[in-house]
Amino acid sequence: MLIISNEIVEQTLDMQTCIDVQEAAFRGLASRASVLRPRIDVYAPSQWEDSYFRWGSTEGACNGFFASRIKSDIMSWPKNEKGEVANQSKFCVKPGTYCGLVYLFSTDNGEPLAIMNDGILQHMRVGGAAAIGAKYLSRDNSKTLGMIGSGGMACSYLEAIKCVRDIERVKVFSRNPENRNIYAKKMAAKLGIEVTPVETAHEAMKGSDIVCSCTDSMIPTFEAGWLEPGMFVVNLNDFEVGPSQINYFDVAIRQGNEKIKLPDGEGFMNAIGGGTGGYVAGSDMELERVPFKDPSEETHHLLPCFVDLVSGNVPGRTSDDQITYYENQGNNGLQFASCGGAVYLKCKEQGLGNEIPSEWFLEDIRN
Repeated sequence: MLIISNEIVEQTLDMQTCIDVQEAAFRGLASRASVLRPRIDVYAPSQWEDSYFRWGSTEGACNGFFASRIKSDIMSWPKNEKGEVANQSKFCVKPGTYCGLVYLFSTDNGEPLAIMNDGILQHMRVGGAAAIGAKYLSRDNSKTLGMIGSGGMACSYLEAIKCVRDIERVKVFSRNPENRNIYAKKMAAKLGIEVTPVETAHEAMKGSDIVCSCTDSMIPTFEAGWLEPGMFVVNLNDFEVGPSQINYFDVAIRQGNEKIKLPDGEGFMNAIGGGTGGYVAGSDMELERVPFKDPSEETHHLLPCFVDLVSGNVPGRTSDDQITYYENQGNNGLQFASCGGAVYLKCKEQGLGNEIPSEWFLEDIRN
């Protein structure tokens, strides 16, 4: 069994492979060659009065591998000047540190194969999945990209989309001028393209062929009226694109529509965390720390998913002037199985990772 660090993941997983293995795994859902269990969360009060503990987990299996991705976070949801929950913050143990792990198993004999940090894998799998959307729904001649956000995900999105489209120019906006300037210099040097920081999200979008919203915002990041004919838009989280924006799109596809569907009760609440659902502990007073959303406001269940698109059940882009959208959520467990499996195979091939005996995780007591 291997212990695989972020550094080794970065060394062994290239972005094109990340895109390819995910696309194959997503396509496998149509034939039942792939399978996944949607993410589900557990909430419990933490020691901080403004925060909550959140445990998230999701699973998937494909190509001989099963992965379980788990994460342990202390969450808070600061409000803006309007009293709205505008974004979410997280850490584990202390601000600036995080805990996310991928457990990889063989579906051939059940053997535990690896435990790996999820940081690099998380960024690459999300960026790679966004590129799949761009591959199928953006114009082939897309050259200009507007980026809203300047964090790690914004880096991954640009690198991944550059693999499927010949991007030459990027305009980047974030609320922090220093961050967008750093992003512009870093990505221009890395990819050898023009990257310009701009002062508004509207300026980033104007004239762009592809628009990426890569933020932790829990409210829409752009106005529907900013959308232009021919644009392709891809998001990072469900809240960045609202119903009024979705109504503007000629074609809207969600990566995966799977979600745990349970009635409220016996500890389960559909509306917690802004509408993502989970099992919840805590008093009514403690729950005032956590945002709730009316589940009837959700829009993603109305969208066809990637499998519908590649199976020919729904049309994709049919003309250059259509405005298209890829909601980059869903299939999470399958992403970790496909990308984690690719990392494991490279590690075995190159002799990388810290090896420990698999026998440490086996026992002779039937459970």
